[in-house]
Amino acid sequence: MKRTIIIIIVGLVALFLLIQLIPYGHQHTNPPVVAEPSWDSPQTRALAARACLDCHSNTTIWPWYSNIAPISWLVQHDVDEGRQRFNFSVWGQRRQETDEISRLIDNGEMPPFQFLILHPDARFTESEKQRLIQGLQVTLGQ
Repeated sequence: MKRTIIIIIVGLVALFLLIQLIPYGHQHTNPPVVAEPSWDSPQTRALAARACLDCHSNTTIWPWYSNIAPISWLVQHDVDEGRQRFNFSVWGQRRQETDEISRLIDNGEMPPFQFLILHPDARFTESEKQRLIQGLQVTLGQ
């Protein structure tokens, strides 16, 4: 039994080391910021920075764990998808869906659960959530 446990542990460690060689999730880039919206207030910008801009802008802060697979795969996927769906750093290049963004924030779908686990400061009180939604509606409605 002890031998089996050791073999399993060694196998898991070897697998963990092998997946580090997979290149996806290690190429962390922040393309240039083309244009940001004219924020309605510094408070809206600060709330968005707390919970949105790591995935929905070209100013992503790549924490140390974003270099360790398999977490790096999830982080890379979330940033790639977030930038594709909505990117505050390429403002004016795409139509922005204000109603959809407001609904996602109001329903608690944004920021996503996996982001909140490692970014507890991105959790909003109900009043902060409503201020962000109102601020984004004014900002994005421009």
